[in-house]
Amino acid sequence: MTGQTTFVTLKEKQRAIRAGFPQTMGLRVHRAISWIGRAEACGEDHDARFIFLWIAFNAAYADEREFLSAPVPERDAFRDFFGRLTALDAERRIYKAVWQRFSGPVRLLLENRYVFNPFWQHHNGIAGCEDWEDRFRLSARTFARAFQDGDSVRVLSLVFDRLYVLRNQLVHGGATWNSAVNRAQVRDGAAILGFLMPIFVDLMMDHPQEDWGQPFYPVVS
Repeated sequence: MTGQTTFVTLKEKQRAIRAGFPQTMGLRVHRAISWIGRAEACGEDHDARFIFLWIAFNAAYADEREFLSAPVPERDAFRDFFGRLTALDAERRIYKAVWQRFSGPVRLLLENRYVFNPFWQHHNGIAGCEDWEDRFRLSARTFARAFQDGDSVRVLSLVFDRLYVLRNQLVHGGATWNSAVNRAQVRDGAAILGFLMPIFVDLMMDHPQEDWGQPFYPVVS
């Protein structure tokens, strides 16, 4: 798929090839695309756009089997998903997308302390987090090194570490809708998910026979 990947292009592709999708994968992709479409309809409502895109991410990656058998920490589940995606990304579409946006929302998000978990741990008085500023600088260097090495899994993991903090702020009521004090990270987070999620889903549709896991709450008649 060339050019900007949007809800329309994803939906057209899905309709053309979905007959060959395994049932569980078809449901996963159908759900993710629906939430990408809802996110695109949000306009400048960055809070809503971020939340809808995060739902799309959950629909794409979450494997019910892992949570039922031996619960896996969410960040570990993220890395597993990123590993599968990047192994199939022969054209390095994910890496190129991050590179194109690096000087914009990606860099700005990584420079924002308000989506860095150790900052909040220190702010909340948790012992052992007094060195959050050193960790913040180390995280920036780690990202730069991973980016230089073309390590897409590590790059995505570092970016989604920040996005996960933002997700918690919004979903757990730690922010006010359309608040002036957190506009930058919400705007940048929504922009990052907005260009990554369509690529993730498109790659999944290119490889429908991969084991993408069991989606939560399957359709039961």
